[in-house]
Amino acid sequence: MYRRQDVLAGHLSATPAQNDAVAPCPTSARAHRQLPRFDATLMERYMDPSHLLKEEVYAVFREHPELLVKELEALSKEEHRELVRRCLRALLASGQSPLTLLASDPRRYFYLGELMSLVDLSLTVKMGVQYSLWGGSVLNLGSEEHRRRYFDAIDRFDLPGCFAMTELRHGSNVAALQTEAVLDVETDEWVIHTPDDGALKWWIGNAAEDGLAATVFARLKVPAASGRRELDDHGVHAFVVPLRTAPGRLAPGVDIQDCGYKVGLNGVDNGAIRFTHVRVPRGALLDRFASVDRAGRYSSPMPSAAKRFAATLGELTGGRVGLTAGSLGVLKGGLTIAIRYSAQRQQFGPGGAAPEVAVLDYPSQQLRLLPALATAYALTFAKDALVDKYVEMKRTRDEALTADVHSLSAGLKAYTTGFTAATLSVCRECCGGHGYAAVNRLGALRSDHDIFQTFEGDNTVLLQQVAGLLLKEYRDSFRGSPLAASWSYLRAALGDALPANPLLAHDTTPRHLRDPRFLISALRHRTARMLHTVAARLRKHTRRHGAFKAWNRCLLHLLDLARAHIESVALESMYAGVERCNDPDCRSSLKALADLFALSRIHADILFRNDDYLSPEKAKAVKRMVESLCGELRGVAVALVDAFGIPDHILRAPIGLASAQHDPYGEYLAATGWET
Repeated sequence: MYRRQDVLAGHLSATPAQNDAVAPCPTSARAHRQLPRFDATLMERYMDPSHLLKEEVYAVFREHPELLVKELEALSKEEHRELVRRCLRALLASGQSPLTLLASDPRRYFYLGELMSLVDLSLTVKMGVQYSLWGGSVLNLGSEEHRRRYFDAIDRFDLPGCFAMTELRHGSNVAALQTEAVLDVETDEWVIHTPDDGALKWWIGNAAEDGLAATVFARLKVPAASGRRELDDHGVHAFVVPLRTAPGRLAPGVDIQDCGYKVGLNGVDNGAIRFTHVRVPRGALLDRFASVDRAGRYSSPMPSAAKRFAATLGELTGGRVGLTAGSLGVLKGGLTIAIRYSAQRQQFGPGGAAPEVAVLDYPSQQLRLLPALATAYALTFAKDALVDKYVEMKRTRDEALTADVHSLSAGLKAYTTGFTAATLSVCRECCGGHGYAAVNRLGALRSDHDIFQTFEGDNTVLLQQVAGLLLKEYRDSFRGSPLAASWSYLRAALGDALPANPLLAHDTTPRHLRDPRFLISALRHRTARMLHTVAARLRKHTRRHGAFKAWNRCLLHLLDLARAHIESVALESMYAGVERCNDPDCRSSLKALADLFALSRIHADILFRNDDYLSPEKAKAVKRMVESLCGELRGVAVALVDAFGIPDHILRAPIGLASAQHDPYGEYLAATGWET
């Protein structure tokens, strides 16, 4: 205790340096065990095979530095929206064709969205609305005629558009939307109408200023087949509806109000829309899954209304894939800032002539940042696997693969955006007071990204979809049905959802704790065990209370199940990535990251101890191994974020620049107006 007081007293009484310049000093601490140093460029090339697109795109902003604002928070929403338009037009002028990429090379399209996330997240969202949602809905829900009519104008941003699904009263419950599309058989037109204020289209991106048209989701109603004077309601369908006849001039019957300032993303012009008996041709129905003839007869190639509705929503999974990629871009940026800064920031030390210690050398800082870094890498491998599945799904239209992609995109979107939101707060805190400066971007990234947890499906709702599909696969497994790829481990794992092998439960050797077979098996066991127990609970509660109340009673269990499944999928994707890596030094760091990702999940989940999967001694050994791996990875942590390949002119956070490794405060002082 007295030694601690002496050290603190020394810090408080130390004589300040006479030189006004703030000079970096060497760190004194070292990692527990050194991982081999690797070439960050080699790691970047392995993790990022599309790096040439990165160089092309980021060169646009190097040539136009006026598009990269230091503090976006200082702009009015009007200024920010105009800046985003200029960024998008500069990107298009450079030769990029986002809708063409979405249609012909989705890998590059999703990667483009990830790249834009650190230019300005409002730009990522603006592009997502224009291309993934407006353009994607026309491509995926419409006919070849719709594609010919709209494709080029959407691609060039000559026809800015909207995706008008969410209403004031209904968001996640799409089936309950109230906007109406009633066929007038005499004029061969749809009449689009907002029946009450609860049906106002709300939070519609591109609507407040730019949108000339929208894909409007409305209840399709036609004269009753029985001949009675009533309407048959065929549920929610998509229609192309004009919003403006020219920029700034609303179409007849359309009223739009600006949603105003938001917590973030003020570069996106969100608006609320009311339709008052707006007439559009019968051909405005996006009719891939349903059509209506001149006489008002409704038909669909789908065997049921439920399957038609599911197919319609299933075609919109690309939006969730894009959000996953964009969220990962933000996560990588936040971690790059926090880890670089923590490696340079020095506080306290042993005293005397010894230098102060880098903040990242403290185990407390390591435990906050390095498991998060491991997760960023794991989610990158999982996202890449998802994109591969998405591309294959679009090529084959395979029904089982479509269900797999729908579930995996829902789960990864929910998990990734939730994790990124939490980690951005950790990054801000790990950068202390300097992380609170707007110029260092963590605040803007956190505010702008926050809504990623809500749009394109609220995360809690999406996780329930994952849990529901897991339960379906669980039931099917007993009927001998083949399991889709992402669920295939369940058949073997379900057989092991029993008390653990006593010998394995007590094995505390490092070799065993870092054995991928043990770690994969552990996460599989957890998912299978949770699935087995929640299925039993649901059966019991359904008999007593009915299906809705039973699901609600088990809701927290179901959410945990979905997260556990996504973590298992991510781990297996990462170990597959480790095996594919040819460079031994890069592979060593990737293996350590994968081990840390798995062990940190095992340590954090009490199920493993309650289930006797880990003995008390082994639980302590897992904790020690997590701390040890953090110590090992500390030595390569900066190289691991360097491998994200984010150029300084894009990152723009003075405390997190690569150049700040030589002068951690010079850029920061200059950015805040000091002469250096």
